[in-house]
Amino acid sequence: MPDVNPDILRWARETAGLSLEDAAMKLQIGPARGLEGSERLDLLEKGAQAPSQSMLTKMSKQYRRPLLTFYLISPPIVASRGEDFRTLPEEYAQKDLALVDALLRDVSARQNMVRALLEVEDEAINLPFVGSFDQDRGAERLAENIATKLDFDLAQFRNGDTSGRHGFAYLRERSEAAGIFVLLIGNLGSHHSTLDVELFRGFALADPVAPFIVINDQDSEAAWSFTLLHELAHIWLGKSGVSGSKPDTSVEVFCNDVAGRILLPNNEINAEGYLRNAEQNEIIERIGEIADAANVSRSMVAYKLFRADIIDRNMWVSITGLFRRQWLASRREARERARQQPRGPSYYVVKRHRIGNRLLSLSKRMLEEGALSPSKAAAILGVKPNSVYPLTSQ
Repeated sequence: MPDVNPDILRWARETAGLSLEDAAMKLQIGPARGLEGSERLDLLEKGAQAPSQSMLTKMSKQYRRPLLTFYLISPPIVASRGEDFRTLPEEYAQKDLALVDALLRDVSARQNMVRALLEVEDEAINLPFVGSFDQDRGAERLAENIATKLDFDLAQFRNGDTSGRHGFAYLRERSEAAGIFVLLIGNLGSHHSTLDVELFRGFALADPVAPFIVINDQDSEAAWSFTLLHELAHIWLGKSGVSGSKPDTSVEVFCNDVAGRILLPNNEINAEGYLRNAEQNEIIERIGEIADAANVSRSMVAYKLFRADIIDRNMWVSITGLFRRQWLASRREARERARQQPRGPSYYVVKRHRIGNRLLSLSKRMLEEGALSPSKAAAILGVKPNSVYPLTSQ
């Protein structure tokens, strides 16, 4: 193997969002020869000492980089997030952003493998709707376009429980039938790497052969459908990128409007004009009723009322802040109940749900046909090789 450029070591650590002290702790570099662990790591990054193979393996794991990255001649250009549509609070540190970058690298690599697999097997078909729409044509037109392509039936979407679970399953099935891979991911493999909804709500990779959408499953299930439709709008616009929880750009507002028109048509929300002079408690009560009937989140209904000029920005911010606090409290209670229960769904049931039927069925079929090895299937599915066959057996 060639010598390691020490600039790579520093770049890999910094893009992982780790200080010298934090990295030394994760790499288990302790004090020695009168030097602290962070000082010993600094010497490696300055080229005063060469890292061992075992140390590079540790760095690969802790910095979330392929081992071969450390043998590049120079640090690569920072991986693109596509367009970053987020407006993040100042308190989010570099290490939080690095987690999103690591997730994007992982999903992008999985997407590239899927595309290559489809091309090798002569199954690569360009999807004409990817990048087919221009924002100037309006949100209403795009909403109609998406609904038509998905053969989306609003009544069927609403025909389920008020948690949003049934509606999302239906919408996901229609999206995957159109050729889009829809994944639920809220961490990088453990609860220690959980990605908060404020950090990212979803992202779209608008590839014409293998478009991927990732939804942060740390959000409420009632909100997943809105996020999926928002990211579908990005696919139609051909705009890869990361979306946050605050619609502060014209593209984000546009994609929100598209999703809102599909799930809660304007004629329905305009009928709520009498709420313009209502008290907050009355508005909140009515939002709950609308959300339950439409199978959507209360925050989405509040946003639609705001966009329709039925409530003002101050009321919208106040109400959505209240909904957010209530949801966080209910999520803590649900997690506590789950800890007290002896058993929950099996690992494979949860994993199948997060991966989605389209990616699972493709991997299973290619395994059976011998076009995909278990190790490559594991990389595509985001699991360990010994989990591939149990995961794809049903």
